[in-house]
Amino acid sequence: MLIKSAQFITSAVKPSQYPAPSYPEVAFSGRSNVGKSSLLNVLVNRKRLVKTSKTPGRTQLINFFLVNQSLSLVDLPGYGYAKVPDAVKRTWGPMIETYLSEREALTSVVLIMDIRRIPEEHEFNFIDWLREQHLPCIPILTKADKLSKTRQMKQLFSISKRLGMDPDRLIRFSAKSRSGVMEVWHVIEHYLKNGDPKL
Repeated sequence: MLIKSAQFITSAVKPSQYPAPSYPEVAFSGRSNVGKSSLLNVLVNRKRLVKTSKTPGRTQLINFFLVNQSLSLVDLPGYGYAKVPDAVKRTWGPMIETYLSEREALTSVVLIMDIRRIPEEHEFNFIDWLREQHLPCIPILTKADKLSKTRQMKQLFSISKRLGMDPDRLIRFSAKSRSGVMEVWHVIEHYLKNGDPKL
């Protein structure tokens, strides 16, 4: 996709704060510190549109970004080992579930995983839940540049086996080398054109 414009729209914690569902949306989810913000910045060809941080759990709101005045990318709070108060963590589950289950403009959900880590129960549960909601899942393995090509392939097959997915579904991505950008956009555009959004 040729990026002509990208801008932050708003942050929200509940449906009344969401922007009007004027454009199809793609949500981005993943464990804290998997490189979600870096992925989003590379996809829209901007260095600092989405704030990045070395401290896990900085994204605590649902953030909406408008691309080319025609598509909304939605940054969901990370989960896992984020060093934030338990009271804040407890609000994330219902907040994210409400958005994913009720948002009519949502076309697909990008699940971001660190290629160096084997998926755990939360990833399994999340994929199963998306399947129950009839929401397409786009699995992406970030930080591919951290591993040699041989090690990447070994991890790719280990992760695909663990998730019960065809290895071809898993997209290897690197924010540093920008590898995988075209592949990510290709799958996103596929669901925009051929998916079954709840519009």
